[in-house]
Amino acid sequence: MQFQLTSEFIELIEQLIANKDGNALKETLKEFHFADIAELLEELNHDEATYIIKLLGSDITSEALMELDDDFRERILENLSPQEIADELDEMDTDDAADIIAELDEDIQQKVIEKIEDEEHAADIVDLLRYDEDSAGGLMAKELVRVKETWTVAGCVREMRRQAENVTRVHSIYVTNKEGKLTGRLSLKDLLTAAEKTKISDVFIPKVDYVTVHTEGEEVARIMQKYDLEAIPVVDEQGILVGRITIDDIVDFIKEEAEKDYQMAAGISQTVEADDSVWQLTRARLPWLVLGLFGGLGSVYIMQGFEEALEKFPILFFFTPLIAAMAGNVGVQSSAIIVQGLANDNVKGSLFNRLVKEVGLALINGTALGLLVIIFGFIVGQNQLVSITIAISMLSVIIVAALIGTFVPIILHKRGIDPAIATGPFITTSNDIFGIFLFFYISKVVLGF
Repeated sequence: MQFQLTSEFIELIEQLIANKDGNALKETLKEFHFADIAELLEELNHDEATYIIKLLGSDITSEALMELDDDFRERILENLSPQEIADELDEMDTDDAADIIAELDEDIQQKVIEKIEDEEHAADIVDLLRYDEDSAGGLMAKELVRVKETWTVAGCVREMRRQAENVTRVHSIYVTNKEGKLTGRLSLKDLLTAAEKTKISDVFIPKVDYVTVHTEGEEVARIMQKYDLEAIPVVDEQGILVGRITIDDIVDFIKEEAEKDYQMAAGISQTVEADDSVWQLTRARLPWLVLGLFGGLGSVYIMQGFEEALEKFPILFFFTPLIAAMAGNVGVQSSAIIVQGLANDNVKGSLFNRLVKEVGLALINGTALGLLVIIFGFIVGQNQLVSITIAISMLSVIIVAALIGTFVPIILHKRGIDPAIATGPFITTSNDIFGIFLFFYISKVVLGF
């Protein structure tokens, strides 16, 4: 039966913690999955969560810690001694352990590393810390099963048994030469059906997809998605096999990147959570709000330059929100599609062809919406010249907004800037300004004031 966290159960756990009834707590939680324990911990305060972490075995709590929200986990780690943190890291894969170490203060990091019993495990963790967290080196784990092409099948099986003790899940078996360079992969079926004295060099598959330690996380995700990989090996600059990235790690990376892009598109300049402090939320939101403010002031200044038009045709004033809204909506639609395409590596072909396509699409949409404006003006008895002016302005604004929404993300991407920045207030504000300017300029030309 699926786990259900109820208020009654939380109250029971809190009562057991208050009574320091460790035996009853262990008995209550012994059959729980680590993800369910993590969900429970986040419903408790930090002291209560720390009590459970210290009570249960590291083989359970190490997995639960990785499921917690980063800020909540950081506060729990502050309540643990270097030895207690090291005990948790001993049970983790190297990539998860490196993520935990990176969250600690520098003075605590060294103390924790010194307390890790397995020296090889500690060295692997330290090695991972030197890579950028969003690169393949920062995403990979050191735990994997590797065999040498010079071994026999019998020797390979013995060595695999030894290595597999430290690997949670064996996705693939990688083959290296005597220098440790990746040369291929080994099919478990071929291994089981081959004679014991057969050399691995006679049965392994030389074709294997891989990435280097400096490959960006987005590229790793694209390769794994394209070829439906559950894991991908990672090599260093010399082609030496140094680790692997599994599908669960890349899914977590994609989720974090999607959250960043979503918040950026909403006008939030850094990753924040709903329960962050007022100061943190203000720092994340205020910069884009300031941009919106200056954009609005720019629109006001533009409208002041066409004061004569508003005096002769005051009805134009009431259509400025419509023009601004259409410009913003079209720009956001276009940029969202392009940003998604860039993320999925689907934006290909010449820029000229894309220009023709976007202009054609904008012409169709703008013409349809312009005709609706003219029909609306006819129904309400509006001056037909004014209606035509508004329709022409809307068509022009939609074309410009579509071009801005399409090419700004592409330009940002080519310059190494996250194009997600172009799906939010940046596009909306710039299109508002251009839209209002075009509206009044076209009105001036058509209406002759």
